Amino acid sequence: MSLLKLRRRPEPAVAMAERDRRLVWRLAALLLDYPGEQLLAMQDELASAVGELPVAVRPGLEAFLLHLRTTGAIALAQAYVETFDMRRRASLHLTFYAYGDTRKRGMALLRFKHAYRQAGVELDDTELPDHLAVLLEFAATVDPIGGERLLGEHVPVLELLRLSLSDSDSPYAAVLAAVTSTLPPVTTADRRRIAELAAQGPPEEEVGLEPFSMDPTMFNGAEGRR
Repeated sequence: MSLLKLRRRPEPAVAMAERDRRLVWRLAALLLDYPGEQLLAMQDELASAVGELPVAVRPGLEAFLLHLRTTGAIALAQAYVETFDMRRRASLHLTFYAYGDTRKRGMALLRFKHAYRQAGVELDDTELPDHLAVLLEFAATVDPIGGERLLGEHVPVLELLRLSLSDSDSPYAAVLAAVTSTLPPVTTADRRRIAELAAQGPPEEEVGLEPFSMDPTMFNGAEGRR
């Protein structure tokens, strides 16, 4: 009998090939970015990519693309800002839920920055490293193992964000559902953490992020996230 016990990675909520998981991450990274001209010009390409995904994850993303196609650019931009920038419980910055704008959040951000640097990339100064679109792009195109690890560590936050978007009938809930389907299902411990985060809300101490500083170069040339 072997004395070593291999720790198997929990299976994702929806069974899919590695290529499909990375495609979901890449699509979600684009769809969760600010809906500028670049994104709106890619709608046919996005629809084609969604069509390659398993049936289990396709309908929600197709519904979101329909929303993107049938809503005016100004309305899309306004809804994005109202959804993600003006609601504390729907932030795309994953460490914000636990730390708000406190010094402790600066240390948490370093965890992301270190993972990116280990993979040989550096962020430019347009976005903090815990932005979900940044992490999804990293997982899809640079380091799927390291990216999946960070996503998995934040399953409670991702689920809380999905629930928040669902409660407000946001079309973006479908995009979060696609992301969470690629990760292990929510556990009992995750549910306790979700309840804690929902009850407490992000801390409101406004002290800045002094322990964290940005470095130039990652994703240079990409449209800055807002």
